[in-house]
Amino acid sequence: MHNPKYNYMKYWRVIRYYVKAKYKISEPDLDILFFLYSENRFTYERYRDFEKLLNWDNQRFNRLIKEGWIINFREGLKREKPLYELTYKGKALVNTVYKKLNGEEIASTKKNNPLFMANVISTDKIYRNFIIKMNKEIKELKLKEQQQRHAPE
Repeated sequence: MHNPKYNYMKYWRVIRYYVKAKYKISEPDLDILFFLYSENRFTYERYRDFEKLLNWDNQRFNRLIKEGWIINFREGLKREKPLYELTYKGKALVNTVYKKLNGEEIASTKKNNPLFMANVISTDKIYRNFIIKMNKEIKELKLKEQQQRHAPE
């Protein structure tokens, strides 16, 4: 049986759907947060470099600030441009995605996952059912890895 060394993207579609529902964020906004995450502090021009790849939304930058994803780190001075950075909320969202891609289970309770609420659309129910299966696979894989580590040689 072939087991790929890297398998991060196996559940990407499910993780992305969950994150968009939980954080009420669009896919282009999520993409820009991923880009900015490793930038630490950035100028508006650096933000625009990547934003040009996304669908046009002339309110995106101000909306990301208003919604608490980006914060102004330093006001512009005479010879220095303003600097921005992701907020704790923005960094936490990206960290959450990385943890899920690394095999952390997705919450399966109404309190922690809007896809598990009672009155959701049919697509949410399909993803909810897949999350249950995915979490089961993740648990089984982790158990198997633990057993292999503790097996006598």
